[in-house]
Amino acid sequence: MIERLLHKTLADKLFKKKVIILIGARQVGKTTLLRQILREKENVLWLNGDEMQIQNLFENASADRLLAEFGDSKIVILDEAQRIKNIGLRLKLIADSDSDIQMIATGSSSFELANEVNEPLTGRKWEYRMFPLSFGEMVTHHGKLKELRMLPRRIVYGYYPEVVMNEGNEVEILKLLTDAYLYKDILSWENIKHPDKLQTLLRALAYQVGSQVSFNELSQMCSLDSKTVEKYITLLEQCYIIFRLPSFSRNLRHELKASRKIYFYDNGIRNALIADYNAPEVRQDIGALWENFIVSERMKSNEYYHRWVNSYFWRTKQQQEIDYLEEGGGKLHAYEIKWNPKAKSTLTKTFSDAYPGTAFQVITPDTLADFLLL
Repeated sequence: MIERLLHKTLADKLFKKKVIILIGARQVGKTTLLRQILREKENVLWLNGDEMQIQNLFENASADRLLAEFGDSKIVILDEAQRIKNIGLRLKLIADSDSDIQMIATGSSSFELANEVNEPLTGRKWEYRMFPLSFGEMVTHHGKLKELRMLPRRIVYGYYPEVVMNEGNEVEILKLLTDAYLYKDILSWENIKHPDKLQTLLRALAYQVGSQVSFNELSQMCSLDSKTVEKYITLLEQCYIIFRLPSFSRNLRHELKASRKIYFYDNGIRNALIADYNAPEVRQDIGALWENFIVSERMKSNEYYHRWVNSYFWRTKQQQEIDYLEEGGGKLHAYEIKWNPKAKSTLTKTFSDAYPGTAFQVITPDTLADFLLL
């Protein structure tokens, strides 16, 4: 059993008079984690928001009706809660009742669950994000040396739990994930009229990992207007498939101020979209692939270890750049990301003059562990 970093966090929040909300893409292990946490608990009721019967129950019932349906249950888990209309209001009614029931809601997309929950449940919820397995979790599972030896496979196949636990069947599992599960929420969204163009957009984003992204350029590639491209990208973010990294600018006129990069939460999904499972040593895109791996793993690490920082990249019109920046505690930390452990890199003088005191580090496979572990 691979213990998730959220295990203790969630277990400690039980029966604290608040709804627990767990959000993350489909198939990242939300239900498995909750079953591990609750395996010795009694009177646990599991409900699936994908089922029409459960949707109708929550959409139309009062708090008293819901509590009656829960019966003697002490803990109620509502999976895929984003499928239920006005779920935030229903959870608020339960939270405001005199019941001692611990309500836990999971969601594989945030465009309905998180947005509807935030206002009604202000002050009444604990909310957490869950991702595919992380480098830190696998180090805890079988040690740092073994996980470092697995790096070439992780860079290609990623960290989805089913992929990690089924060595030799990675390609088949990733194809199933990208063909079915990950887009279920998006494709059922009523405004998605061109699923084929959504796939084209995802492939275009996969090829542009590590590069600045232009919505106008993407719109031409996908035969969509730029507003639709931006809407689709927002939905893909809200389903935890991709995330944006904004550009950093404070002092210099020639800094790029409104640019962005887009990364995938998981390398395996990115590679599945372009059907490229070649080993790192023969890939032309290893630089971009390594950058996606490092930035996504750092994002997971920051979230799980509660490092509260703002993340950016930096680039000027003269093409001076820094791969990754973090701002926290009044300090800046700059990172260059290099696959080759022997690669040399220094902080550009333009940046160091504009932002004196910035810490600098090169992240390679040799320095990866110190960068990602607590």
